[in-house]
Amino acid sequence: MAAKHSKTLRQQTGGKTPAVGKAKTTASATTTTAASPANTASTATGEVVKRARRTSHRSIREATPVTMDEVLSLASKATKRADKSLLVICGGLSHERDVSISSGHRVQGFLEEAGWTVHVHDMDSSLLPYLTDESTRPDLVWPLLHGANGEDGSIRDVLEMAELPYIGSRAKASRTAWSKPIAKNVVRMAGLQTPHSVTLPESMFRELGVEPVIDMLLGSLGLPIFIKPTMGGSAMGCTMVTEQSQLTQALINCFAYGDVALIEQAVTGTEVSVSILEFDGHPLVLPPLEIWTPSGTYDFEARSTPGPTEFYVPARLDAKTTQAVSDAALTAHRALGLRDISRTDFIVDAQGQPQFLESNVAPGMTDTSLLPQSALAAGYNLPELYTALVQSVLDQKRTD
Repeated sequence: MAAKHSKTLRQQTGGKTPAVGKAKTTASATTTTAASPANTASTATGEVVKRARRTSHRSIREATPVTMDEVLSLASKATKRADKSLLVICGGLSHERDVSISSGHRVQGFLEEAGWTVHVHDMDSSLLPYLTDESTRPDLVWPLLHGANGEDGSIRDVLEMAELPYIGSRAKASRTAWSKPIAKNVVRMAGLQTPHSVTLPESMFRELGVEPVIDMLLGSLGLPIFIKPTMGGSAMGCTMVTEQSQLTQALINCFAYGDVALIEQAVTGTEVSVSILEFDGHPLVLPPLEIWTPSGTYDFEARSTPGPTEFYVPARLDAKTTQAVSDAALTAHRALGLRDISRTDFIVDAQGQPQFLESNVAPGMTDTSLLPQSALAAGYNLPELYTALVQSVLDQKRTD
């Protein structure tokens, strides 16, 4: 499978080696980020998880997972693809604009290769007229906006108001996953483990004083800790803190991307990402992908700098741990009420326990993104896989 994966990846990326990292297979690595007990969930979070569970039971069945043959059968259905107008929305004004544009055009290329009529539109003032004009109104929308507006449920609310079917999680579920502290509480109530953390707004440091709050943080969480914005992606504003002298700058970096910080305990472990695609309510859990970096953290620099990051598909875990991580990703997908596509990130700690970090409702789809790498490693052809997803949603005749 390793040789097949390497060959297919080069073919799917137009003969180019991925710019960030190298895809590999086999045996054991460590990275640093998160672990330990949990905060007690609030009553409000309890209501969120109850709603999410009700939603997830409707959207993802407890029945058998979809097989490769079923995916290929769905992809080969005789829909007149050129007669269907698909719209990919990407870009926007978030910090992740460039990644979003790259994701959008990659997906457009693969779908066009499969015979679909695909248009790409930026998130700008001309989008709403495009969506509502009968001459341009698409049959299906694939929102590939990363960051705010794309993953916080906003664009999905707009599409639902326009009664346009779209690929991906509904607005309410997206908002739940977008807030990392809320998502952590939801999956914790569903039985997953997630690092002990606190959530503090920038105003707390201004009103109580930076040094007293830092002293309390260190007394409660100790070191190392991981600091990141409660909302955001691509590891922007995220910092691993191993020494007290690094804390102030780490908080400054975090607050440059958001007003509230999530501060987690950090432990040594294996960083793993699991992607899920969903076909008519049946899940396809792709092979766990392991991320190895020389620094031990998959931060923004590691994501954007060619060379040092290495990816292993499947992750270098034993069979029992691999199954545990896959099961945990499916649990998170269901508990958060997600739909169609998601990617969930974990740290597998020294005891082989997956520690939930976050779930992403609009994972990157570039040639170096994690979901496409996992799909290729599993033997899927990307035009066929994306076609099956599109066909599944069209068959459901959604109004949201």
